[in-house]
Amino acid sequence: MDKIFKALADRTRRYLLDLLRERGGQTLGELCERVEMSRQSATQHLGILEAANLVSTARRGREKLHYLNPVPLHEIQERWIDRFEQPRLRALGAIKRQAEDDATMSSDSTSTKPSYVYVTYIESTPDKVWHALTDADLTAAYWGHSNVSDGEWKAGSGWAHRRTDGSGIDDVVGTVVESVPPTRLVTTWGDPNDRDAEPSRVTFDIQPHGGIVRLTVTHENLAGEQDLKDVGSGWPAVLSNLKSLLETGSPLPQEPWEMPAGA
Repeated sequence: MDKIFKALADRTRRYLLDLLRERGGQTLGELCERVEMSRQSATQHLGILEAANLVSTARRGREKLHYLNPVPLHEIQERWIDRFEQPRLRALGAIKRQAEDDATMSSDSTSTKPSYVYVTYIESTPDKVWHALTDADLTAAYWGHSNVSDGEWKAGSGWAHRRTDGSGIDDVVGTVVESVPPTRLVTTWGDPNDRDAEPSRVTFDIQPHGGIVRLTVTHENLAGEQDLKDVGSGWPAVLSNLKSLLETGSPLPQEPWEMPAGA
């Protein structure tokens, strides 16, 4: 918590977080242009934000992409705000957002599509995490769907997120874009009933550190704010269930995605 408050104490670092909130996946060069500072200075600020777990990164080729990680901020909110002032602050926040929306409303259809990043730490190995993400039986145990691939999860092969009720219905279909076992898996995610819609893209980055693994999930090219809201509640539930399965041998006793909001 000390690292979080130290990181937030600097105005430039708060501005960097604002930039990443507006658009995730920016490179160091893109951020330098917005804050008008040298690469060395920006790197130092980003390093402090990463140390506080407020910023997560992912590699795409030679580029290092930066994303806002909202989890520490959510923990602050839960600890000091939610239980005391949530109803009143929600109302004030809604009024403020409405006023800002009215002032800045635009019909610009070229705005960047939203992205979502989630980071979790698991007491496991990269091989076990990779297996849990790609094995049909294991995904059925903690995800409520079986992840199946027609090409052994190799780049260019198809994959599907298939119901476990015996219906054989796929709720998500896509293609494996990049496969580097056991550290990186990139897939497209599409609606099987709307093949013309542009798919989103999910990247799993698996990084070992001693006896634990840092799993970073980046969900990009979401269709809109509702999709961002949906994945913002879905990924934490699924990955918590995955973490429980790998660390205890069993998923959570109830499916966490069925937990009512605010419960």
